[in-house]
Amino acid sequence: MSALPPAEPVALGPRFSAALAYTADLHRRQVRKGTAIPYLAHLLSVAALVLEDGGDEDLAIAALLHDAAEDQGGEATLAEIERRFGPRVKRIVDELSDTKDSTKPPWRGRKEAHLDHFQRASDDVLRVALADKLHNLRAIVLDYRVHGDDLWKRFDPEADQVWYYRSLVDLLGRRRPGPMVDELARTLRELEELMAANRSAPAR
Repeated sequence: MSALPPAEPVALGPRFSAALAYTADLHRRQVRKGTAIPYLAHLLSVAALVLEDGGDEDLAIAALLHDAAEDQGGEATLAEIERRFGPRVKRIVDELSDTKDSTKPPWRGRKEAHLDHFQRASDDVLRVALADKLHNLRAIVLDYRVHGDDLWKRFDPEADQVWYYRSLVDLLGRRRPGPMVDELARTLRELEELMAANRSAPAR
């Protein structure tokens, strides 16, 4: 499912190792929503997808840290990311944060603003965003198989995940076509089919 590999092997050096340690420290008490899974599992998965899609070391570091400012300290964390890993990583993380406020604004408005931003975002930002959304949607499908519609109780009551992922498939399909967005579209279809089958099943 990966894109063509980069022309030269990507070297992951001491900066990446430092980013792994910093990420693990930032998120050490955080778990995935509604589970006991360490949040680090998601961040490692997104970094892996970025590398499989041909991303370089900066992009892999940004993938590890893509939720750091949003979930772990806002602007202060963003400034520390720039100090440790440079302006390119900081810029990507900043653009991937739909809020840096500890009290998050309403869900729909945040997502609409972020979708609008993705219309103009750089390929760096879109590559990490696509990996993030693909891993999140894969996790939703796996959890829906177990929990059915009860899964949605984990989320903001305003959250319309199907609308959001349909919007992402449409936008990213235009802005960053390729194998990864095709996989996002297939995963969304799988979720929609599971939801339709679940709702048409006879009550027990």
